[in-house]
Amino acid sequence: MTANAAPAQGAPPSRFARAGRNKVGDIALTVASGAAILMVLLILAVILGDVVLHGAPRLSLKFFFTAPQQGMTEGGIFPALIGTLAMVLLMTVAVVPVGVATAIYLREYAPPASLLTRGVRIAVANLAGVPSIVFGLFGLGFFVQFVGGGLDRVFHAGARVWGQPALLWASLTMAVLTLPVVIVATEEALRAVPRELREASLALGATKFQTVLYVVLPQAVPGILTGTILAVSRGAGEVAPILFTGVAYFLPNLPRSLHDQFMHLGNHIYVLSTQSPDVDATRPLLYGTVLALLLLTFVLNLSAVVVRAKMRRRFAGGAQ
Repeated sequence: MTANAAPAQGAPPSRFARAGRNKVGDIALTVASGAAILMVLLILAVILGDVVLHGAPRLSLKFFFTAPQQGMTEGGIFPALIGTLAMVLLMTVAVVPVGVATAIYLREYAPPASLLTRGVRIAVANLAGVPSIVFGLFGLGFFVQFVGGGLDRVFHAGARVWGQPALLWASLTMAVLTLPVVIVATEEALRAVPRELREASLALGATKFQTVLYVVLPQAVPGILTGTILAVSRGAGEVAPILFTGVAYFLPNLPRSLHDQFMHLGNHIYVLSTQSPDVDATRPLLYGTVLALLLLTFVLNLSAVVVRAKMRRRFAGGAQ
């Protein structure tokens, strides 16, 4: 056979032919992925553009600092804004310590193969997949009726003080909803801390608790703040879990205690879009409320990102 003879029929393709097909496949996948990303960005731009275009003219100091009026066709969103901020703050205070403590146990103390550790991880995974409305029913049954009703029977002779939808119960329900996010993000942050730091601390005579508290946790703070950011983002926009546990249709006044009901921006948007007898009159207020909720979520996220970046630079500078 000469050197220029054609390859036998049925022979496997050459290395160059396979490389050419792989290159074509890579190009096709890149183009498809880029088109999908472009479509998502385009849809997002259209939605944001529509909200900003119709909502920006409504924004003013009066809009932010007055209560709804004239059947919620006039006025502003002050009670809903304060109620949302209060709920997010209470939710964060409740979920971060529990989530961080659980992640520390799973990563630093729990035997990986133990039945308890596997059970906790399964519970966290299941919590992450539960629909949000189920958390609302859980909050109604456990926090409002069981815990709140028990407090009323013990301290208020059966009078309904705590055994009713309230700001505290809505915040705790949202804390349970966002708990898996904080646990997973914190555990990943702890896993990213180099093992050498733990070993050096233990070699210098520090106890396990001191190592975790003074060496591991400071290095994991940026990751913990990432979980907090995600929890705040979800908590500020979720409505279903708080429908049964504390949110009110309309309250012109601010909540004065933890057992008072409150208004929420997300629920206010739902009410304006579905319950208003005059859709044309409420449409400007609806767009303004949607834009205010987006701005609130953006500000909360931006604040947490700035804090996380400063903490990261601080620890990076201290390590040099």
